Amino acid sequence: MSSHDDIKKFAFEALGEMNYDTAGFDGETQLGAAGVDLESLALAELGVRVEERFGIRFSDDELDELATLTIDEFCAAVAGRLAAAATSA
Repeated sequence: MSSHDDIKKFAFEALGEMNYDTAGFDGETQLGAAGVDLESLALAELGVRVEERFGIRFSDDELDELATLTIDEFCAAVAGRLAAAATSA
């Protein structure tokens, strides 16, 4: 299972690959308009990258809600899904 720090590192790498300058971002940076400013397609791309890397799935509604999360909250949500998947396996 991946730790919060592993997930956060991956999220920052993914954002960089998506051409976002992450230099001013930290765990408290919001993914939506108040921070990273990811639009719906970019949120979907980040969600898909995380799904492919960690083997979890987000519903369409959950992808829309990602904009309201900080980077740390997003990583905690992914870690929670990973932990739930590990206990149900």
